[in-house]
Amino acid sequence: MKVQVHVSLKPGVLDPQGRAIHHALEGLGFDGVTDVRVGREIALEVADDTSDEALDEMCYKLLANTVIENYRVEKLS
Repeated sequence: MKVQVHVSLKPGVLDPQGRAIHHALEGLGFDGVTDVRVGREIALEVADDTSDEALDEMCYKLLANTVIENYRVEKLS
């Protein structure tokens, strides 16, 4: 089964990469952008019988820093 894990910073956590991208976009003349938040996606291929609990545990223990990040698991197939 293919799984996509979407990881993003929690609201209120400073995002220096997002700020740098926002500044660069403004420098290139893209004035309509009001905010940029940077996250990441992790593609996994797991056994079909992998439980939701196991996927959640993978995220909690390794794939996301749950102190400052949120994550969402999406099963693709």
